[in-house]
Amino acid sequence: MNQLNVKKISLPVRGMHCASCSSRIEKVVGAVAGVKSCFVNLATETMTLEFDEAALSIAEIAGQVKGLGFELIVTPEKKQQVVLDIQGMSCASCSSRIEKVVGAMTGVESCAVNLAVEKAVVVYNNDLVKVRDVVQQIKDIGFSASVSQAEGQSSFVTKQKENQEKLRKMVGRLWPALVLATLVMILSMGEMVGLSLPVVVSPSQEPFRFALIQFFLVVPVLWLGRSFYLIGIPALVRKAPNMDSLIAVGTGAAFIYSTWNLIEIGMGIDPFHKAHDLYFESAAMLIALVSLGKFLEARSKLKTSDAISKLMELAPETAILINNNGQTEILVNEIVKGDHILVRPGDRVATDGVVIHGESAVDESMLTGESVALKKRPGDLVYGGTLNKNGALTVVADKVGQETMLARIVRMVQDAQGSKAPIANLADRISLYFVPSVMVLALLAGLSWYFIGHADFTFALRIFIAVLVIACPCAMGLATPTSIMVGTGRGAQLGVLVKNGEALEMAQKVKIIVFDKTGTLTHGRPSLTDLLSVSERFDDDALVILLASAESNSEHPLAEALVGYAKEKNIAFTAPLSFQAIPGRGIEAQVSYQEEMCALVLGNKALMDERQVKGMLPEVLAQAEELSLAGKTALYLSIDGDLQAIIGVADSVRRETPATIKKLRNMGIEVVMLTGDNEKTARAIAAEAGIDRVIAGVLPDYKAQEVSRLKQGGRVVAMVGDGINDAPALATADLGIAMGTGIDVAIETGDVVLMKGNLDGVVTALALSRATMTNIKQNLFWAFAYNIIGIPIAAGVLYIFGGPTLNPMIAGAAMALSSVSVVTNALRLRFYMPPKV
Repeated sequence: MNQLNVKKISLPVRGMHCASCSSRIEKVVGAVAGVKSCFVNLATETMTLEFDEAALSIAEIAGQVKGLGFELIVTPEKKQQVVLDIQGMSCASCSSRIEKVVGAMTGVESCAVNLAVEKAVVVYNNDLVKVRDVVQQIKDIGFSASVSQAEGQSSFVTKQKENQEKLRKMVGRLWPALVLATLVMILSMGEMVGLSLPVVVSPSQEPFRFALIQFFLVVPVLWLGRSFYLIGIPALVRKAPNMDSLIAVGTGAAFIYSTWNLIEIGMGIDPFHKAHDLYFESAAMLIALVSLGKFLEARSKLKTSDAISKLMELAPETAILINNNGQTEILVNEIVKGDHILVRPGDRVATDGVVIHGESAVDESMLTGESVALKKRPGDLVYGGTLNKNGALTVVADKVGQETMLARIVRMVQDAQGSKAPIANLADRISLYFVPSVMVLALLAGLSWYFIGHADFTFALRIFIAVLVIACPCAMGLATPTSIMVGTGRGAQLGVLVKNGEALEMAQKVKIIVFDKTGTLTHGRPSLTDLLSVSERFDDDALVILLASAESNSEHPLAEALVGYAKEKNIAFTAPLSFQAIPGRGIEAQVSYQEEMCALVLGNKALMDERQVKGMLPEVLAQAEELSLAGKTALYLSIDGDLQAIIGVADSVRRETPATIKKLRNMGIEVVMLTGDNEKTARAIAAEAGIDRVIAGVLPDYKAQEVSRLKQGGRVVAMVGDGINDAPALATADLGIAMGTGIDVAIETGDVVLMKGNLDGVVTALALSRATMTNIKQNLFWAFAYNIIGIPIAAGVLYIFGGPTLNPMIAGAAMALSSVSVVTNALRLRFYMPPKV
């Protein structure tokens, strides 16, 4: 398979009802030539696919899915649809004119105007035309248009609305089914519990009327639960039975057997005996109880996406556009890059951009979890969804739509919620064969009791139905994805973004955690603390001018410290005539000073030795040693081959670092510090942070090698860095944790992204992973234990030893509640609180 043609895409799948459905799609589609991988998430009802575009099309894959009885929802790329509210139309010629003019626009594929509801549906290519262009074109021909308020919503919001509507319909079917099933239950079993039935419906007086009333009560229940048959029977015919097939066969068998007995009662064949051999109540109660379970499960699943819903609510619906015509209120989805947007006090920022006018404090806690509002001035970045506190800001839009930070965070959480953790593999493999195996077991159990156990037919039938309806593949299918959905969503609320289920599972296995020093354990903002001259050629001010001039073109944190010191002292400096960075060692530069050309070399001792710098005397090295023992980075400055000064630069340890390291060690995790500093400086900083194991003197290009060396012991290694100069090390580690201070880069490089940009998130991420994996194991245990214990009991194993049999109605109720219990247990993660650091 040509990797250049491999495409990854995630699409919705409709028609799945249990883990057997998702497992079958995975098996069939995954076996298609050209498909690299196929993962179907039952909880989110999505399929994530990697396939070779040169070998097959998405339409062919959709055809494979359709052949299995499901529907893959395919949306043409770059084509979007918008619904516009149109005003000013008076007749069909108006709507036709809009269709003709808009339809002729470049990038518009189709335009359909409905005169009756005054709406237009426009399908367009977002790369060629914008919604605002379409709206303006309609206004130019004499009508008014605006994006329908129902539009601008993401597919997630649409999906949530569909699920809410689905719940509403389920309730509409559920209550009548429960009421009718209860009536059948009272009628059929009332006398058994001491209720006296009227003579006209008594089985001992009027057996036919007794049976006929039950028949007429159960038929509407079966009609209300017809989806079990419309989905389950075709799936059985396709030799791909699912949970609905189990319910359909079980209740169908009870109904058909009872109906045949009703006919025999009507024919006068042993009517009084047959009246006590009816199972209409089993069929009715099974449909009602399983429907109740599905409703509770669907309602609980809806809550698993609460975190995304809250993130989505951060985005405002409208914004104030500043243009030549003054200020205009527009919908946020009409904003394009370069627009000037006014953000008033108390408003949420509409999109990512740069402040060009005004000053204000902006609360970014909803994105980063950082509670302190940040001061924003011209030139500062602001993010869509954040809250402007007290001053008006004018922002030029930089990233819009799906490019904004909020949209990317939402997308990342959705991707994580739709991903699979390796722990789910066993459940998925079992789910594929579970339903056919249960049907075979049910048949064998019924036949064994009838032929070997010499039980009567009704007993064997009851065993057959009980085995069918107690089996629950849904609990196994939902055990992992629901926990991942809730866990990753809770993580986002706590400022921890987990990219996928595999990373979430890997995090709880971490035994060694490696911290990059600069910008991770420390603030990453070093400052000049010592300037020790060892020559009389230049005074301190001259040395600062030379240092700042040499480093003025560098973006290295140490360079910023030197340049910042010069600016703080109001010392003017110039740009270097030449500049060369020597990775892991220092710099070389040519600087003009007082009409004299100076050749500067600034760096560590290894660079000085390499350049054979004069003046590296024992007393000088002793001074550098003292700086290192104090936790400072000692740099040597040579000019024209002679040592001129020793510079001490320090980067303070983050306030939360010692407590975080202590907490990690209490969790049984070994902590390692990785740094390019010399051994003595590194040891001093490590001691302050509370770290025992230090790997010092590591050049940036060799960090990944050190991480690989740590992995050789077979223990799981996590790497924590800023994602900027340690991206290879993050990728090499079993788990890469990127600090969100460089948020754009961090999202691309880390398996886990800490939005707050401080170390508290490391403990939160690992503890959340452990809590989530514990939750998954609880769900899997319950799902497997339930089936392993429940199916033998339903098959009559206890009855062999004098125990009771399992009534099919109780079996159905237990099956329904098993899925609910799994989802409910997963929802407990919504209230997870991280350990305090």
